[in-house]
Amino acid sequence: MTRLIDIGLEEQSVLLTRMGELTYQTLSLSIKAYLEGSTSLGHVREMSDNLMVMASKVEDRTFELIARFQPVASDLRAIKSYMKIGYDFARYGRYALDISYINDQVDGLKKCDSNMKAFIEEMSEKVLQMVKISVDALRKHDVELASTISQTEREVDQMYHTHLKNLITDKQTSNKCVISSALMTRYLERIADHAVYVCESITYIVTGEKNSLR
Repeated sequence: MTRLIDIGLEEQSVLLTRMGELTYQTLSLSIKAYLEGSTSLGHVREMSDNLMVMASKVEDRTFELIARFQPVASDLRAIKSYMKIGYDFARYGRYALDISYINDQVDGLKKCDSNMKAFIEEMSEKVLQMVKISVDALRKHDVELASTISQTEREVDQMYHTHLKNLITDKQTSNKCVISSALMTRYLERIADHAVYVCESITYIVTGEKNSLR
């Protein structure tokens, strides 16, 4: 027999899946504009604001589920994790907005050479892959898929630290390129971290175990 709280939890899962799909679209748009040197700030801001509204709705529903029902331990585990995932998805949106803002203010990669552009593009592809894994793992509640994120997260981390070291030693890079690429790689590294947090929450919901995927 289906419990009322199960219906509420399913509604949370559906809302978060829609939110996850929007986060992927928002980040893809922001990153694409950055790489191409086009403008997307207004559109990305609107999408990011929508994600914040959806995150607030997830939070409101969380407290409603606790107040209306008497959740057992497994229910509370899912409720808490869904609220956390909502926050992580909202952070995706804010980083997408940051990327668009830097793109407008510092001209993206216009002052960088082709090698820098290729590096940022490769790192961006890896991060978008991680975001897609986090959204798909949530949709399917797939622990095995969630666990695959670890290797790419390590690669992104390594790329970020390597890039910072290269910026320190390269005296030829323009100031605008240094600022733009340093901030961009930092935002990508943080997005990757939140993708891992989402996958860890999914693992916790399904198995009850708090496993680190980093």
